[in-house]
Amino acid sequence: MAFLNIDGRSVAYRLLGAEANPLVILAHPLGMTQAVWDDVLAALLPRYRVLTWDLPGHGASEAWPADGGEITPEALAAEALALAERAGAARFHFVGTSIGGVVGQQLIQANAERLLSATLTNTGAVIGNAELWNTRAGRVREEGLAAMAGEIVPRWFAADLIKRVPALESGWCVQMARTDAESYARLCEMLGRTDFRGRLKESCAGPEGVDVHLLGGSEDMATPPETLQTLAAECGGAPLEVIEAVGHVPSVEVPEAFAKRLLVWMAADRSRVGEQGVSYEEGLETRKQVLGEAHVARSTENATSLDAPFQQMITRLAWGELWGNEDLTRAERSMITTGILAALGREELELHLKTAKRIGLSEAQLRQVLMHVAVYGGVPAANHAFALAKQLGWGEESP
Repeated sequence: MAFLNIDGRSVAYRLLGAEANPLVILAHPLGMTQAVWDDVLAALLPRYRVLTWDLPGHGASEAWPADGGEITPEALAAEALALAERAGAARFHFVGTSIGGVVGQQLIQANAERLLSATLTNTGAVIGNAELWNTRAGRVREEGLAAMAGEIVPRWFAADLIKRVPALESGWCVQMARTDAESYARLCEMLGRTDFRGRLKESCAGPEGVDVHLLGGSEDMATPPETLQTLAAECGGAPLEVIEAVGHVPSVEVPEAFAKRLLVWMAADRSRVGEQGVSYEEGLETRKQVLGEAHVARSTENATSLDAPFQQMITRLAWGELWGNEDLTRAERSMITTGILAALGREELELHLKTAKRIGLSEAQLRQVLMHVAVYGGVPAANHAFALAKQLGWGEESP
């Protein structure tokens, strides 16, 4: 876990996975922590860089300052953007559950240009009503979260799951009791004030709009399917799926099924690709992620009238069509590319040996790639590649 100071307050976050993979930011529900995403990480990390964080006063994040005024969706979205900046990502996928989905709606409305996609689960353009949330905020201040946890936590999960795994309820009751009561109360009040009705369609409309997917649970008492249906209409008819026998937190209740859906929804939408293939902008996005913005900027700046069309072609073809396709992970494509370049003795081998580090290839993986080159492409080619890799910092000196 790491920490970032945002507006004088310490925010706890995790940034996992290879730098060259597209970033996905995950926002957790009220009263929980970034731990709700633990069981989906294994499925996401081969293809995505993942950033999770704790909301104010939750988990290891510092409480909202007593003199800090109201918490707003804008302030929470600003945290997400600050964390994306820390990760070096100009654009990112966003996944938010419950109040995390409220953060996602704020990003859709005000920062659509930063989003590659948005998945909103178990949330709504309006959640409950101001009276309900203000009443809860008052009770939290008077009674404390430890006293109220046994009343709130069972509402998060399908009743059958609580019966089968009773430790789930007791465990999250313990965690909720550790949450800062005043931060929780102010977040309740924020939910009572928040209404995104009439504010999202413009950002979701047309081929350039944010790609939004919605997910709910049939047993969700806090944001029932009807609430998600209203939100789907507000998002211009965004697709909505309701999972049977699931409550308010699908990442905890059905993590494998949830992760499978995320992988499909966040993948590049190849159905939009017309006769001209993948756009230059899409290819450029992938090229920057894999090679780094500094390298791509140098290549663009050094282009002349002679090779500018060539740079555009390889950006569309190599990076848009090939590297942008998710049938293989970027690590797999890195191994293939490195092996081919090593076997052919091409000068781009140096670039892709450096890139392999950004993508997260291990020393053992690179070693096996070059061993394959030795057997199938020739020992001299592999010998050259091993020597170049060592010059670039791969490997450790033997004791």
